[in-house]
Amino acid sequence: MTDAPAHAAQAASGPRVDDVLLAEPRGFCAGVDRAIEIVERALQRFGAPIYVRHEIVHNTYVVADLKAKGAIFIEDLAEVPAGATLIFSAHGVSRAVRDEATARGFQIFDATCPLVTKVHVEVAKLAKEGFEFLMIGHKGHPEVEGTMGQLSAGIHLVEDVADVGRVRPGSDKLAVVTQTTLSVDDAAAILAEVKRVFPHVREPKQQDICYATQNRQDAVKLMAPQVDIVIVVGSPTSSNSNRLRELAERLGTPAHMIDSAADLQPAWFEGRPRVGLTAGASAPQILVDQVIERLRSLGALAVRRMPGIEESVRFPLPMGLGDRSMREAAAADGAGPAA
Repeated sequence: MTDAPAHAAQAASGPRVDDVLLAEPRGFCAGVDRAIEIVERALQRFGAPIYVRHEIVHNTYVVADLKAKGAIFIEDLAEVPAGATLIFSAHGVSRAVRDEATARGFQIFDATCPLVTKVHVEVAKLAKEGFEFLMIGHKGHPEVEGTMGQLSAGIHLVEDVADVGRVRPGSDKLAVVTQTTLSVDDAAAILAEVKRVFPHVREPKQQDICYATQNRQDAVKLMAPQVDIVIVVGSPTSSNSNRLRELAERLGTPAHMIDSAADLQPAWFEGRPRVGLTAGASAPQILVDQVIERLRSLGALAVRRMPGIEESVRFPLPMGLGDRSMREAAAADGAGPAA
């Protein structure tokens, strides 16, 4: 109650937020949950340091938290000492990286998202049958590098519709795969062009864009028309977070992506009192909670959750790190879910 006058004074002197609409679902997906838990379990079981090739997931807060616990993030395997424990990030790695890590004798745990692994398996299987590939994705993204690195040749990156016509495959047998974190609409447009140019292209039995990416984009499509501005919690390197911001803007709603509550600018809310809030699949709930508190300081009194899909997907941990997740174990022991 003592905060009310301060809130009123701040609201009166600057832009005011009236209410906040929370997208559902938002935040962590099963692949991110699993990847973070693999690092945490390895630290508990083997002690620090644990080496991780590339950021385990693309989120500044998560990476800093794991660094503080003893994880060391590297890009070059030469930085990893002999006999160390090494974890591959959720984005996956090329076959060359995997082979080098095995040859160096590291104890390896693979945190690659199982939905990315599914794409790798499909590429390996069809390559043995003589297929070449078009990969729809963003150049330089670690997932794209990992998937394209499953083969030494015969896989062509297409980033947009115009790229499709420039591909000159050396085989009549052509298949298409997709980065899992793309814009659903953008990927569909590129795929349509692929099928127009290469009518006999083989598509995956199930779409490669993951369920969590699809669900979070669908939630923004529902939310954006109901609000004046959309805030996306996510780090600049997060592909799926960037796609959420772009989607809101494409729908005509101003949108900003922030790494933390400290990035919020009160001027954004001038004349925009209805705020939509979502988070990328690698952004933890604690960051969303901090953003909500910051919006309350700007006058927000109501925080409402949209109806939405409740995700129940869970992925098992690698052999050697246990059967139950720490969250399940904590709940079973009466400690409640981990933050």
